[in-house]
Amino acid sequence: MGSAQEEVAIVDRDNRVIGSATRAEMRAQNLIHRATYILVFNRQGELFVQLRTMGKDIYPGYYDVATGGVVLTGESYGASAARELAEELGISVVPLTAHFAFYHEAPDNRVWGQVFSCVHGGPFTLQAEEVAGGSFVPLALIAGLAKKHPLTPDGLLVMERFLHERRR
Repeated sequence: MGSAQEEVAIVDRDNRVIGSATRAEMRAQNLIHRATYILVFNRQGELFVQLRTMGKDIYPGYYDVATGGVVLTGESYGASAARELAEELGISVVPLTAHFAFYHEAPDNRVWGQVFSCVHGGPFTLQAEEVAGGSFVPLALIAGLAKKHPLTPDGLLVMERFLHERRR
């Protein structure tokens, strides 16, 4: 899991870097930061949904439709996405498709996110500190999953917008 002392890029409401802070400071002060969200599909078009561990610093025990995490100081969104895929799922080389950036604000999380997708059917090497488990789920079942289990609010926003833009 990301160290509470790792340096995170801090941004303003216009997504301009204004400094850095440790992950612990960013969470404690609810600072606006950057994060990557990677939708991992298999060749059948099913989405890998993961269960977050109880040790996560935000949304512990929630299901998440995206792999990803905070962008470190001096790191690009693309580099962060590649790093997060390697750390959380053990995927070292895979082409990423960039989709859209968005801003999400909640009482406990203010984040500028960049959404990517990739195709990889596994097998995965799950990072035990961050990912408790996961499986591929048909997109048509994601809404039903959200009714039965807590999904990360920012991940749910990502999925809704991704599906909306795909229909256009």
